[in-house]
Amino acid sequence: MQVEIKIDKSYPEPHIIIMTGEMTDEVNDIVKKLSEDVPKIISGIKNGKVEVLEQADLIRIYANNGKVFAVTERGEYTLRLRLYELEARLGSRSFVRISNSEIINLKKADSFDLGFTGTICVKMSNGDVTYVSRRFVSKIKKILGV
Repeated sequence: MQVEIKIDKSYPEPHIIIMTGEMTDEVNDIVKKLSEDVPKIISGIKNGKVEVLEQADLIRIYANNGKVFAVTERGEYTLRLRLYELEARLGSRSFVRISNSEIINLKKADSFDLGFTGTICVKMSNGDVTYVSRRFVSKIKKILGV
């Protein structure tokens, strides 16, 4: 994909034109992202206080016993959103679903151990160890280029 920016003082606000040979998923994703007005804020509850969580600080998000939790370097937070809602709010280049109950930040993954039969062991930057479920192994291998 090529990106071209032209500075022209005759345009009071940005004007975006997408030129493509055909509509692809990539083009649809770009249009969708450009059209979104809602800020993608994620807030978590810790010790009875609500805090705004920066996406870059998130290490992993997981569901357990009907609740959703976010793990950061500052600790664990309870979230009110469902995993599918969080998946839509998170940056698709940094965050990936590794099971039906977990999303990880790829930038916070230290290593991927492919030695386990049928699954992948992931060691996160905070020392947490988690596993990619069989259903998501091929997706993760494709992302990793393995």
